[in-house]
Amino acid sequence: TFTAWCNSHLRKAGTQIENIEEDFRDGLKLMLLLEVISGERLAKPERGKMRVHKISNVNKALDFIASKGVKLVSIGAEEIVDGNVKMTLGMIWTIILRFAIQDISVEETSAKEGLLLWCQRKTAPYKNVNIQNFHISWKDGLGFCALIHRHRPELIDYGKLRKDDPLTNLNTAFDVAEKYLDIPKMLDAEDIVGTARPDEKAIMTYVSSFYHAFSGAQKAETAANRICKVLAVNQENEQLMEDYEKLASDLLEWIRRTIPWLENRAPENTMQAMQQKLEDFRDYRRLHKPPKVQEKCQLEINFNTLQTKLRLSNRPAFMPSEGKMVSDINNAWGSLEQAEKGYEEWLLNEIRRLERLDHLAEKFRQKASIHESWTDGKEAMLQQKDYETATLSEIKALLKKHEAFESDLAAHQDRVEQIAAIAQELNELDYYDSPSVNARCQKICDQWDNLGALTQKRREALERTEKLLETIDQLYLEYAKRAAPFNNWMEGAMEDLQDTFIVHTIEEIQGLTTAHEQFKATLPDADKERQAILGIHNEVSKIVQTYHVNMAGTNPYTTITPHEINGKWEHVRQLVPRRDQALMEEHARQQQNERLRKQFGAQANVIGPWIQTKMEEIGRISIEMHGTLEDQLNHLRQYEKSIVNYKPKIDQLEGDHQLIQEALIFDNKHTNYTMEHIRVGWEQLLTTIARTINEVENQILTRDAKGISQEQMNEFRASFNHFDRDHSGTLGPEEFKACLISLGYDIGNDAQGEAEFARIMSIVDPNRLGVVTFQAFIDFMSRETADTDTADQVMASFKILAGDKNYITVDELRRELPPDQAEYCIARMAPYNGRDAVPGALDYMSFSTALYGESDL
Repeated sequence: TFTAWCNSHLRKAGTQIENIEEDFRDGLKLMLLLEVISGERLAKPERGKMRVHKISNVNKALDFIASKGVKLVSIGAEEIVDGNVKMTLGMIWTIILRFAIQDISVEETSAKEGLLLWCQRKTAPYKNVNIQNFHISWKDGLGFCALIHRHRPELIDYGKLRKDDPLTNLNTAFDVAEKYLDIPKMLDAEDIVGTARPDEKAIMTYVSSFYHAFSGAQKAETAANRICKVLAVNQENEQLMEDYEKLASDLLEWIRRTIPWLENRAPENTMQAMQQKLEDFRDYRRLHKPPKVQEKCQLEINFNTLQTKLRLSNRPAFMPSEGKMVSDINNAWGSLEQAEKGYEEWLLNEIRRLERLDHLAEKFRQKASIHESWTDGKEAMLQQKDYETATLSEIKALLKKHEAFESDLAAHQDRVEQIAAIAQELNELDYYDSPSVNARCQKICDQWDNLGALTQKRREALERTEKLLETIDQLYLEYAKRAAPFNNWMEGAMEDLQDTFIVHTIEEIQGLTTAHEQFKATLPDADKERQAILGIHNEVSKIVQTYHVNMAGTNPYTTITPHEINGKWEHVRQLVPRRDQALMEEHARQQQNERLRKQFGAQANVIGPWIQTKMEEIGRISIEMHGTLEDQLNHLRQYEKSIVNYKPKIDQLEGDHQLIQEALIFDNKHTNYTMEHIRVGWEQLLTTIARTINEVENQILTRDAKGISQEQMNEFRASFNHFDRDHSGTLGPEEFKACLISLGYDIGNDAQGEAEFARIMSIVDPNRLGVVTFQAFIDFMSRETADTDTADQVMASFKILAGDKNYITVDELRRELPPDQAEYCIARMAPYNGRDAVPGALDYMSFSTALYGESDL
């Protein structure tokens, strides 16, 4: 094997050897071999025949080998000159390793491992071939045949080979290699088949000849690897773009569906229906919106990460579809939150309105019922003709009775006006059952007008008759005059004691309680009035009994009897403690509401400042330079974890807020923080920590991709922070210029310097916002020395795969690239239309340019 290998190189110099240990003893052919395989000239050889001349020549050869970094162990010139077979073969193996195998390196492995990995990759598609070493893996000959077929498929019909015929396989490979590939036959098929473990060095030497014979194909593989890398980046970026578009579309669609629901201000007629709307809104805030907040934040993070990857791979920035920019998402989100705020305010106002309406409607029904009960039978009474057949005393009595009725009627005027006023207020507040209220109110007013007309008519009739009548019993008249207002007072008191009330504060219920206590203080005087009225009735009874007056037996001036007065008085006395109980219960409820206010206020006054403090701490961490970027990232993630762990306190506050809303509490003097403030602050805190983490991750990505050291990154950060005097995280144009100058960047104050600075600003601030972010700053500082792929590099790689042609074919793409990336290129490459085009030719040049051009998305 070694002899054949040496002759494959020596014949280029017009000579051969037959016996290694003999032909290399004088050192001449050994020096010639080294010159051929290295392409360098050695020192001039000694031509004498003496031993000293031979030793000198061999030493020159050994010194040349040592100069190439090869360590020769126990190999001396004397042993070679003396024909020591073991030493001579060891020297030749060392030469083979250095000049035929050592330069073979696949993926930075050692020479032997690299050669083995190359064999494994080339033979991987072939059945019955499993290369694991340089001895028994080659015994069946299929490995040699597979190497030849992979690179020159026309030389061997691989499908006809059989694993059980190793001699045929080996001889076929050796003969083809010698005849067509100029690889001498270094091995003997019978020796390999007949040996349990073929010589590893012989196999490696022979296989290395195949590697060098196919070195052109190796260049194509390197080019294919570069193209695969570039295509993989493009495919990953396109997938990220598609993911962004879908997430943005889904989020915008959810906002589009949600805003009309929040802008729907169709009121409900009942408190229960409005409470259900409020509960639905709470579910939206608690269950439906938080995941969308996370999606929005993730969308921004994905967008920033994608832009960073595009910059690092020398690709143009990603421009989303129209209407799907991050700013579009933010604008839509702002509209959503505006609608959300207005919807909540409308809900609470509607609940207040319905609460007020229910209270007014109940009050209307109570007053209307009392009034209707009082007017029952009054029209019939006013239409009686009893005065026509009455005696003189009866006429007088009827007149006085009518006067008492008029007094009673006047006393009821206020109630009628109150009923009309309540009905009017219900109309103004758009009460849903206003038609029935209006109808009832109209009926009461019409009846009241009729009573007034009837009363006037009856008075006129009585006054016409009065001239014919004499004085009637003044005591009855006095009784009637005092009993009527007292009775009306009792009815008013009963009405007030039964009147429903609605309050929202301790002060309001205390006011009602004070008024009630004042009313109770008037009861003794009222009782005296009652005793006095009853005394008048008793006096009438005494007079009738004493003087046997012919009376009808009842007071002709009033229908109010002492029994009724006593009954109503007793009812008033029973209603007083009930009112006491109702006021006491309401007072307890207001105390509970106050406890809820204080409980919510205490928590909100802690959580609100905590959120603000965390926001400030995150801002400080993002601009400090303590430790590496990884340290900052770990620190921020610990902050994020502590913030997430704070969520139960927010949920607890949400629970307290729900209790406050369920209790219909609309204000809280114990805190300036509303639940809306807390929610917005919490969402901003989550978004800020996520964005800050993403910024540091992108800085790490940029640092690693650009080869920036931690010291450089710290220097960049220190300079940036020094000129970021307002701690906004951005630099204005003048601040940025000063920062560049401090880092040694030459920007003069002349026209040329201004033009150069304008060019730099167009790079770091492409959208002309007037500010430079830290990410844009470090991108610029590292972009000049970035080792990135370019369109020209990719084009050159394709040209290698195409065999130096201006076009490439489908078969060549499928042969050289992995299946998925080959199909990716085939689907996107335009047909080649040059003069040298063949059927199916593809234009790899325009494709390479497009890889670094504008995205289709």
